[in-house]
Amino acid sequence: MSKRAKKNEARVEDAEPDSGAGSEAKRSKKTGGKAVKEPEAPVLYEDSPDKLSTPDGRAANLKITSWNVDGLRAWVKKSGLDWVREEDPDIICLQETKCSEKALPAEITDMPEYPHKYWAASDEKEGYSGVAMLCKTKPINVTFGIGKEEHDKEGRVITAEFPSYFLVTAYVPNAGRGLVRLEYRKGWDVDFRAYLTELDQRKPLILCGDLNVAHQELDLKNPKTNRKSPGFTPEERQGFSALLAAGFVDSFRHLYPERPGAFTFWTYMMNSRSKNVGWRLDYYVLSQALLQNLCDSKIRSKAMGSDHCPITLHMTL
Repeated sequence: MSKRAKKNEARVEDAEPDSGAGSEAKRSKKTGGKAVKEPEAPVLYEDSPDKLSTPDGRAANLKITSWNVDGLRAWVKKSGLDWVREEDPDIICLQETKCSEKALPAEITDMPEYPHKYWAASDEKEGYSGVAMLCKTKPINVTFGIGKEEHDKEGRVITAEFPSYFLVTAYVPNAGRGLVRLEYRKGWDVDFRAYLTELDQRKPLILCGDLNVAHQELDLKNPKTNRKSPGFTPEERQGFSALLAAGFVDSFRHLYPERPGAFTFWTYMMNSRSKNVGWRLDYYVLSQALLQNLCDSKIRSKAMGSDHCPITLHMTL
């Protein structure tokens, strides 16, 4: 997502208002003082136990975690690294780091568990955008951006090549408050899809990160009131549909096509997280060729430290 203030304003429609005495009085008048049905308790998402093998019985041997941290320095202070150490992925990908490489906290740059660390930040704006990738095993090659200066100057993409796959982590641009960047976002979607398609022709890929779109109505709490909100416009949803049509798969919906309440982002406003009034904006998208290697795609909704929660992927590669 974009900066917190913008994000909160853009998502204010998500938050269901608390019932106060005034609203109770109004209901009493309308019902003649009769008892009013209590509002239903929120549907809180429960992550099912991790599946650690493929459907044909091959054991998982690769674990990747992705997390939009909404500011790396603040996230570190909120003990985000303690959660990472407990989760213990082979690779951790971070988005919206909002931190230049020279300002990175020592707690993360000195992590011995991940000797191979890669950072991308905005060239023009301090405290804006940014992604990171930390690996236990050294990649064959690492590149930054997608080869187009208009996009790459914002520090949104890192690609690591491993022997049998590419891993791409991305922080996709938000269409912005008032949809001021929607046209830019539409161009990004076309260029990013072309980049991923070219990679996929060389070897299959895993894309992870904050893709800033809720693809289906099932992927946010309040679809009807958010059709003109950034992240749920027809144009952004169509952009994601076009990516899937190009030969890629939303791993979570492949495994859990009807699972409700599975969100990864909640605005800080109006107790949205405790009510599970959220959006699923964070994804693992796989090349079709990697589906046979998929074990599980998880949403760690109980992990705190950001307005997003982490997501974890188990693969056999």
